[in-house]
Amino acid sequence: MIEIGAHVDLSHSPDRVWLALTDRELLGRWFAEADTVEGVPDRLVLHTAGLPGFDADVEVEVTERRVPELLVLRCDEAGRLTELTCAVTATKQGSRLTVREVPTHGSWSEEHHEPREQQLRQALTVRLPAILDWLAFQQVDLRRGVAGMTTELPVIGASGPAPARGRRRAAVAGLTGVVLVAGLVAWLTLPGEPEHSAAPTPTSTPTTTPPSMAAAAPTAQPKATPSARASRSVTPTTARPSRTPSATPSRTPTAAVPPPPPPLVARYDTDSSRLFGYTGEVVVDNPGPAPAEQWVVVVTLADGSSVDDVEGADWRQDGQAVTFSGLAVPAGGSRTIRFDVRDSRPKAREPEGCTVGGNPCAGL
Repeated sequence: MIEIGAHVDLSHSPDRVWLALTDRELLGRWFAEADTVEGVPDRLVLHTAGLPGFDADVEVEVTERRVPELLVLRCDEAGRLTELTCAVTATKQGSRLTVREVPTHGSWSEEHHEPREQQLRQALTVRLPAILDWLAFQQVDLRRGVAGMTTELPVIGASGPAPARGRRRAAVAGLTGVVLVAGLVAWLTLPGEPEHSAAPTPTSTPTTTPPSMAAAAPTAQPKATPSARASRSVTPTTARPSRTPSATPSRTPTAAVPPPPPPLVARYDTDSSRLFGYTGEVVVDNPGPAPAEQWVVVVTLADGSSVDDVEGADWRQDGQAVTFSGLAVPAGGSRTIRFDVRDSRPKAREPEGCTVGGNPCAGL
């Protein structure tokens, strides 16, 4: 008898895991869409046709239920009958979910068994944790006071804003004091009015000058006039030569600047794929003669997707954009980045975009 089994440790309470198993809308988000059978309680039709290891839709009926510990289903897939058991046990970190499916009439072939079991493992380890995280934050927003939640957001108390207002008032008072001190210093350093009123003093000198000195004044003025004209005629001639040598050395180093190094290039490849995710790889090449210290690779994921694990680079995710950077790429060498993606699109095999230094990556 061929069985299918898998288990996963989750950082969520048994009640939340039970809700993800029994709520029809949530079940459709992480495993398969489900419809009720009219007139038959505790019976659903899972739309599994086309999923790996499934030939048709599966009709399920609840035969045993112990909230939130045990759920036993009788499954009928085009005449092939199985029993599916879902057991939820509490742990220190949250809970453990164990799923086991045993044929009761008919069996799977080898070509169906492996992809069916792989599809189940991927749904439990990739898609289900993402839906539970989403559900946890939905519950935190709606019911912050409920105890026993595994994922809880901090709540700022009513006394929180008061210190901020006190700091803001202190900052305003400090700034006002700085402005007043600066204004006082500027007022003290301003020149006084007596210095400007001293300018008319020379005009009174001719009135007190003796006739002998007044007669000598006209003889001094003609001597000063030629000297002033001579200084003007020399100024342009000395200024022109000074510009000529200054321009010549400035052009010389400009012509000696080496050309910029060639830009980095990158190529993308999907290393492996799953039902709801894949493992991507980006290889960054440096064709230049010197190491590339600063480089940035930006990978654009589908809406709702996220990166789980990264090798070969530092990274951060902001919405759909995941930015990678790291150690210098050696001259003539390369660096390889590998990352796992939880993708909301079934059977997705690649991201929506990839760039290095703003230039598109090859392979997409």
